[in-house]
Amino acid sequence: MQSPSRLSEHDALTLLRSGELELEGRLVDASNTTLRAFVSLDGVTVRCVYKPISGERPLWDFPDGTLAGREVSAYLVSAASGWDLVPPTLLREEGPLGPGMCQLWIDEPEAAQPLVGFVPASQLPTGWKRIASAQDEDGNPYSLAHADDPRLARLAVLDIVINNADRKGGHVLIGADDRVYGVDHGVTFNVEPKLRTVLWGWTGGGLPDDAVDVLGRLTGDLRNSLGGALREHLTGAEVARVRGRVRRLLESASFPEPGTDWPSVPWPPM
Repeated sequence: MQSPSRLSEHDALTLLRSGELELEGRLVDASNTTLRAFVSLDGVTVRCVYKPISGERPLWDFPDGTLAGREVSAYLVSAASGWDLVPPTLLREEGPLGPGMCQLWIDEPEAAQPLVGFVPASQLPTGWKRIASAQDEDGNPYSLAHADDPRLARLAVLDIVINNADRKGGHVLIGADDRVYGVDHGVTFNVEPKLRTVLWGWTGGGLPDDAVDVLGRLTGDLRNSLGGALREHLTGAEVARVRGRVRRLLESASFPEPGTDWPSVPWPPM
């Protein structure tokens, strides 16, 4: 089986679009039908995540049948940014359970050290940022925290742009190529502010050094090819809100404060 890190983006998308899907099993902790599968084409086989639209659970604040398109939209914004924080993702027209989202599966090396998690309150790793306090079942104090890592900071910027309502720690992966990836972007791009994330450590601080250039490039792309690609999956109002969020980030050049009308940290956080 081919290592995902050795595939070019073009080859990965070709595999996901045209390869033969063989279901391997279901990820039972997911709220929507989420399946791991093998996808094979021309002698190359990799794992992928397949989320059929037919298995999406209705939500009160998102139109039915749109979550797969939102996952694809998150990938499109990530790819346009040049940060490539979302694994190759597309909307596959045919699958064992009908049309759905297909995304390259990212295997985390066993030796990979988590960048987000609960740690004993007295043992916060050097350089980590505390997000919230917690206790275990015996009353021992813990902290929800994350590393002060530029790869995570870029992911935090992406989450603001796509209005991610569910950035759990378990949705942050470290690939074999030592890159950080974000996955599970079905509840994104709402027209209402819904940012919920475990990556609040830079609140009020300046954006990463390269973020201003990236956001400026997104501004132009959203008026042209990226905006057109997003409108295949999102409403015109949702795309307009993306432009607005990018504009406000550029104007402030800093990470926003958590809102007060919406829980700022997802539950469960991990």
